[in-house]
Amino acid sequence: MARVKEDYRSLTGPQKASILLLSLGQDQTAKLLTMMEDDEIKEVSQIMSGLGTIGSNIVERLFVDFADALSNTGSLVGSFETTERLLLKGMDKERAALIMAEIRGPAGRTMWDKLTNVHEAVLANYLKNEYPQTVAVVLSKIKSDHASRVLTLFPEGFAMEVIMRMLHMEAVQKDVVESLEKTLRTEFMSNLAKTARVDSHVMMAEIFNNLNRETEARFMQALEERNRDSAEKIRSLMFTFEDLVKLDANGVQLLLRTADKNKLALALKAASDPIKDLFYQNMSGRAAKMLKEDMEALGPVRLKDVEEAQTALVTITKELANSGQIQLAEGEEDGELVY
Repeated sequence: MARVKEDYRSLTGPQKASILLLSLGQDQTAKLLTMMEDDEIKEVSQIMSGLGTIGSNIVERLFVDFADALSNTGSLVGSFETTERLLLKGMDKERAALIMAEIRGPAGRTMWDKLTNVHEAVLANYLKNEYPQTVAVVLSKIKSDHASRVLTLFPEGFAMEVIMRMLHMEAVQKDVVESLEKTLRTEFMSNLAKTARVDSHVMMAEIFNNLNRETEARFMQALEERNRDSAEKIRSLMFTFEDLVKLDANGVQLLLRTADKNKLALALKAASDPIKDLFYQNMSGRAAKMLKEDMEALGPVRLKDVEEAQTALVTITKELANSGQIQLAEGEEDGELVY
């Protein structure tokens, strides 16, 4: 078993973290481990198992430095830049860049969670160049509704090859899955994080999401006349109030707990029956009755106020989706809103 050097200055960042975790006791360490990623847990576990005996002078010095660092910090600023600088203090540039790429990429604790939050067109475009067996493994690991959307975007022949391999797939060895995860992390996620920062269509979709409906319709019509492909891509990337019908039951209930009740009533006052029913069905009978009474009590309202309230609900929904707290499921898309 390897033994950490007695010289405190020779300790790496992960070694210091491992010693600190060992010193905290089982209960506190267990709580901290639940907040860490799987790869982080593997790393510190491996280091802890090889630490051997740590001198009391090392432990004391570690806690003193830790306390000094906290007391001298003052106000804190958390950002991508400050996080990256901290990572570079304890690891090489390549590894730090890889971790930052994952952070900047889609939300999710595991690689498969992250892939589920990647737009199906982006994921399909990447996977269509892989072997059908590889694609079969990936689709078997992500959520079924997302896998189905990805599958429909493949050429029919390729899709059938993937389907046949999924039907006859046996248990995949752990080392094969880990190798695939590593490849996806180093190639796909890294490139996705880089392109996401410069994707002009994504940027414009976010801007269009925050326009009022009249301005959005005017700009979209003008863009269609000049560049129909760009207009269609932006529209596909936008998440609008009408897209709330794609929320599953858990998503609606979380949105109900998070949203301002006054804005909810205002937003739903001019909504279509399918969207109203979606919310009513996920509330108790008494709560639904109170919401309807609140909507009636509002009386005539300005269209501008309704749109602002609906935009607020959309913003909350996107924040919850980006943080991985809700998933957007397929819903009806032919329900036209009437105001």
